[in-house]
Amino acid sequence: MGMSDKALAVIEQRNVDFYGDSLTAVRSDDGQIYVALAQMCQALGIDIQAQTRRIQRLEILANGFKGVAKLATPGGIQRGYVLRVDLVPLWLSGIRTSAVSDDVRPKLERFQREAAKVLWEAFQSGRLTADVDFDALLAQDSPEAQAYKMAQAVMQLARNQLLLRAQLSDHEQRLEAIESHLGDPGRYVTADQASQISQAVKAVALAFSKKSGRNEFGAIYGELYRKFGITGYKMLPARRFDEAMKFLTDWHEELTGALPF
Repeated sequence: MGMSDKALAVIEQRNVDFYGDSLTAVRSDDGQIYVALAQMCQALGIDIQAQTRRIQRLEILANGFKGVAKLATPGGIQRGYVLRVDLVPLWLSGIRTSAVSDDVRPKLERFQREAAKVLWEAFQSGRLTADVDFDALLAQDSPEAQAYKMAQAVMQLARNQLLLRAQLSDHEQRLEAIESHLGDPGRYVTADQASQISQAVKAVALAFSKKSGRNEFGAIYGELYRKFGITGYKMLPARRFDEAMKFLTDWHEELTGALPF
């Protein structure tokens, strides 16, 4: 696996103190968060070459295993391999506790349980330590701890709402595209409504032409199509008929001071 043409660009780097071990997490140009593999292996006393080969053999891990061209280390800017943080628990679950020394075993279990969460939080909330005392304070359920957890819950709710809004918007756009492709007759304006749109466009175009001295029919239709994202007035969504008529009425009134339709 080379790192020359496929190397990730590091947008941001955070050094996290994980119970005394320094781990480097980076946010890359693909929007994902990764952890430097060499430091993880060093902290656990396991062979990085062997782990690199194992990760590359498993497709699900290999897809999140990348090279970065610029990784800030105590020895300067270096190249290195990184693993996407959400894959860290899966990678570590494949390391048998019996394969490491007795003194490392509790550390491996802690890495398996907590490392991905702590590394992710380094970018979400700026928390750069795995502070066991802080977690203990939260567990006491004091008024301050309750306030903190409430604030976290509000942030999570807001995040979920943002994601839901984006999903609903995407769903609505897809639905409109599908129904437009299928030509659902109930989706668009009726023949009578289409005629009203056409007459309104003509009235605006005539009023505009008197001022400009040019034939403005094409320009008015073009502006209507651009504003409502359609390619023909008969394709105007039925739910936007009133909006389109108001748009044309206001335009005509602005040009003439009168309401003809």
